[in-house]
Amino acid sequence: MSTPSQNQPGLVASHAQYVKGAAEETIGNVTGNEAWKSSGVQDKEHAIGDMKAASANRDATTQGMGGIEEKAGNLVGCEGMQKEGAESKKQ
Repeated sequence: MSTPSQNQPGLVASHAQYVKGAAEETIGNVTGNEAWKSSGVQDKEHAIGDMKAASANRDATTQGMGGIEEKAGNLVGCEGMQKEGAESKKQ
């Protein structure tokens, strides 16, 4: 039997999927390949939904990685990661 946390998306996996989608979309834009571009957009949208779901049950003040999370969010352009990193850094 699985526990509820095993069925919920994780932030790390969601961010990895977002980065993968951004890379695919960039490749599609550079090469003009619509399939890559579309796949990247879909991956990013799915990842954003998963991040929101994972964040809904997360206390950034106790489960964040502060500055590391904020810098990683800046690097990949993820506003949610930037915000949660800044929040956990304050604590």
